[in-house]
Amino acid sequence: MRALIAATAGLAVALALVLTITAMGSPAGSTSPKPMLTTVPAHP
Repeated sequence: MRALIAATAGLAVALALVLTITAMGSPAGSTSPKPMLTTVPAHP
């Protein structure tokens, strides 16, 4: 019985965490204007 109660409590906490993160929305940001390096520079 304790295991069932612990599992239910853990599920409730996980669900509350997911709902909280979802309610906060995605962070505001922008992409970097600098291009990413796609190749490794040659070693001297």
